[in-house]
Amino acid sequence: MQDLEFNEVIELICKEDARFDRKAYTFVRQGLDHTVTQIRKLQPERSAKSQHVSGPELLGGIRDFALEQYGPLAKTVLNTWGITRCSDFGEIVFNLIDYNVFSKTESDRREDFADIYTFEDAFVKPYQPKRSRARTSLGAS
Repeated sequence: MQDLEFNEVIELICKEDARFDRKAYTFVRQGLDHTVTQIRKLQPERSAKSQHVSGPELLGGIRDFALEQYGPLAKTVLNTWGITRCSDFGEIVFNLIDYNVFSKTESDRREDFADIYTFEDAFVKPYQPKRSRARTSLGAS
């Protein structure tokens, strides 16, 4: 799909469903591309069989892509676009499926995107300082 067509479809989707910013759709599309690229690198035999990725696989790729693109601001950026939990990514994906931008298999469901990770675990904890488990003794010489 050409970018102009994609942008027109996103405009239509956002008129019908204003929950998510237009940038969220572009991000999910880029996140899918990132995920497919990573899967092809890690599982080259798979790319010949199918380009389909499951909901959990896409969520993992989107998490990695968000951290790569936005670092410690990933959660803030996603929240600004209306994305606050994994199921929001599923809603975006299924909006894109409804407009024939993405395709799905018979087994794909919105529930595949539910509760795979919390945004706190995925986007905040990687940047929190790690506490030292072993404390040094004071006064030992």
